Amino acid sequence: MKRKNNLYVGLVHYPVYNKFNEIVTTSITNLDIHDISRSCKTFGVARFYVINPYPTQQKILNRILKFWESEIAGKYNSDRVNALNLVSYADSIESATQQIKIQEEECPAIITTTAAQMDKQISFQNAYQIKGPIFLLFGTGNGLTREVHEMADHILEPVKGDNYNHLSVRSAAAIVLDRLSSDK
Repeated sequence: MKRKNNLYVGLVHYPVYNKFNEIVTTSITNLDIHDISRSCKTFGVARFYVINPYPTQQKILNRILKFWESEIAGKYNSDRVNALNLVSYADSIESATQQIKIQEEECPAIITTTAAQMDKQISFQNAYQIKGPIFLLFGTGNGLTREVHEMADHILEPVKGDNYNHLSVRSAAAIVLDRLSSDK
């Protein structure tokens, strides 16, 4: 049985770590928006939030999305247009969560993702079984901050590989969405 269409994704640009373990804000990138929105569409995600506090970054996102609202884009690649229709902007995790709460009429369970082993992580199977809306957060840069993981209801186990464990956020999102959304 597939999950009901109440899975939401957030791509967090702040607060995240850089490679020096400093808390930073990362920039919105065209590839992340395109690829993650396509994965979200493929796996039945209700809404894909791009979370960044800077108005200048919101303008970049709006510029990307504006092209895909044009007639030429619809003729060029209507599937991409449909996928990008899932994208919304939020200036914080809290504001995105509030938007989901209004949409769903209940607070979503917040699940954070990480490539690291952490205490009390839940399995994909246990995450799949959560009832009600889920807000799944992916971090850019070198990942979500400790504080974001602490405020979450759950931390998802990492996607494990044999030799290397730092996938691009686009790849990680596709794998996680497949595991959470596919028939079990």
